[in-house]
Amino acid sequence: MNYVPPNQNKIKTFLGCFLAASFFWLMNVLNKDNYSLKLNYPLSVEYDQSAFVPMQPLPKRISVNVTGDGWSLLQKSWLNFNANPVVYRVQNPNQASIINSTTLTDQITELFPNMRVNYVVADTFELSFEPKIRKIIPIRVDSVGINMKEGYVISSFINVSPSLISVDGPVSLVKLYPDIIVVSIATPKIQNNYDESLPIPLPVSPLVEVSHRDVFISFEVAQYLIIPPL
Repeated sequence: MNYVPPNQNKIKTFLGCFLAASFFWLMNVLNKDNYSLKLNYPLSVEYDQSAFVPMQPLPKRISVNVTGDGWSLLQKSWLNFNANPVVYRVQNPNQASIINSTTLTDQITELFPNMRVNYVVADTFELSFEPKIRKIIPIRVDSVGINMKEGYVISSFINVSPSLISVDGPVSLVKLYPDIIVVSIATPKIQNNYDESLPIPLPVSPLVEVSHRDVFISFEVAQYLIIPPL
């Protein structure tokens, strides 16, 4: 038989008692009511994206303070890691200026049937939407400003692709875009056929979608000869 020192038996006994006591204490705690917990929950704000644009970032998360028994709170805190977002639908973006906290609380309450929702706090309750419009803008080349080498001329049509671009965004920003875009060719003393992709001179805004940011321009070049008089 293997000899076990008395001190080692005492340590095993102590650990066993400690674990058992901790288990019963945890079970007793989890069975009690009136515990409060703050949960961080994902939020999805839904609206008609084809007709409106949010003018400021929409809230992504909400903080929910709930009260319930230990088991329910423990379960919710575990499930919170993979929780589906709470969906808040904006019915009329033209008139919506804030998130209706009462509506949001009612929706949260449905997700916590065994608990009491004390209050809900979003990242921000402010909303701002504008109608979404589309503007079609033609692209032209500043042909007068093309710098040709002496003795050379453009001998074909100037091809522009695309010749039209679309700009989508909130009405207040899209109205600031020009009615015609003029692209300048900066290459000096052109003497060969030209085909280059150039950036379209337009402002960049995270709220505005532009169909194209570059335009392809091409044309043929020929040398002309001056025939002296006879």
